[in-house]
Amino acid sequence: MTDRLTIARPYARAAFEEAQANKRLAPWSEALHVAAVVVNDPRVRTLLGNPHVTPEELAQLLSSIAGPGLGQQGTNFVRTLAANRRLGYLPEIARQFDTLKDAAEGVADVAVTSAAALDEARRTRIAAALERRLKRRVRVHCEVDPKLVGGAVLRSGDLVIDGSLRTRLERIAYELTA
Repeated sequence: MTDRLTIARPYARAAFEEAQANKRLAPWSEALHVAAVVVNDPRVRTLLGNPHVTPEELAQLLSSIAGPGLGQQGTNFVRTLAANRRLGYLPEIARQFDTLKDAAEGVADVAVTSAAALDEARRTRIAAALERRLKRRVRVHCEVDPKLVGGAVLRSGDLVIDGSLRTRLERIAYELTA
């Protein structure tokens, strides 16, 4: 997995710089995700390794499916990926592109894992508190894990805020036995 990310990183950065220079971050993001979905299709995946299909044919296929969102620079980008036999890396490129896009736009994704489902009022309060702390707009993604017993665990990048009852109980148990 690390090798795939290492290979995808310079392509994602190049696509991001091109999209940012032309103020087309959203269309590029959408087109890269469409191309990534196409590449993940089993029928297309078999074509990627087929020696009878030329890189130009693969590039044409992806460009036609991704649509006009790519524009001329995006089509050239897909051709470059095809020529370098890197079309299979499009899912990683799209994810890394979105990470760069979010950083440029000041957006942070936060995963909130709670013991019970959160109502809209709590989601709003959590998002507001995180926006103040992170100094960014926040997209909250909620999950439920009953094993937490109570409270919640918040994750955004390297930041982890663990306010779960399970962790508190584990700390108390550790202190009592130490």
